[in-house]
Amino acid sequence: MELIGPTSQSFISQRTRLHYADWGNGDAPPLILLHGGRDHCRSWDWTAEALRRDWHVICPDLRGHGDSGWNENGHYPMAGYVYDLAQLIHQLGLAPVTIIAHSMGGNVTLRYAGLYPDNVRKLVVIEGLGPGPKYEAELAAKPFHQHWRDWIDKKREASARTPKRYANFDEALDRMHEANSYLSREQARHLTLNGAIRNEDGTWSWKFDPHLHAWPPDDLTRAQLHELWARITCPTLLINGADSWAGNPMRDGQLAHFGANAKTSEYDRAGHWVHHDRFDDFVAEAGAFIG
Repeated sequence: MELIGPTSQSFISQRTRLHYADWGNGDAPPLILLHGGRDHCRSWDWTAEALRRDWHVICPDLRGHGDSGWNENGHYPMAGYVYDLAQLIHQLGLAPVTIIAHSMGGNVTLRYAGLYPDNVRKLVVIEGLGPGPKYEAELAAKPFHQHWRDWIDKKREASARTPKRYANFDEALDRMHEANSYLSREQARHLTLNGAIRNEDGTWSWKFDPHLHAWPPDDLTRAQLHELWARITCPTLLINGADSWAGNPMRDGQLAHFGANAKTSEYDRAGHWVHHDRFDDFVAEAGAFIG
């Protein structure tokens, strides 16, 4: 029988209803696909379709993203995202779980895997290490108080800003395509259709909370983050695109903070969204790695 799906499901974490797409095949081993910042769970549809016959694929919408609830105070610390992932795995009984994650979702996943190394079977992270050492040095050069003042300014801007409205769907589609020129027009259409919502006046806006632009200034130190990375025991594949703003963890030294089970893979002709830009090659490598 041909598989159908996905179905829309939800769970409660931190008094917020969070959404996830469940691709069925519940008797298969669990596989979480976790998206990045200002993205949504349906950006994994092509990957989920390719892997769903061998895996029980679950794609969460991070809070403030997609069809998950927004925080009323517009504050989105990383600790909250880690807790949400921990709750999803705990409530659905998924451990030990395999995870493929992108960008901010990868950052969240690496923290979780360091906190609960026995709960993660294998891990694929696409550009999820955050800014490289060069950018971190630039941040460190800025006085502590200035980081907080910048955050307050961004929060005020977000409070004053209404969600961007596009006159029609094609305008939103053009913006999506502009953000990643590697996408085909059909890929961009699918991502826009699932990432935007039609307003009452017929215009279109992105689903994510505008306050996500205001990144909280308080977070783990680099030493604490490196400590979590070193605690990860499962086989880990760190993927990056050669044309991305993010660095290569082998060349910039970040790989040294992981154990012997971690390795890297770089894709040419790919930017930040490797799983879109080089889909066939990515699915082949990631599928073989998670086994």
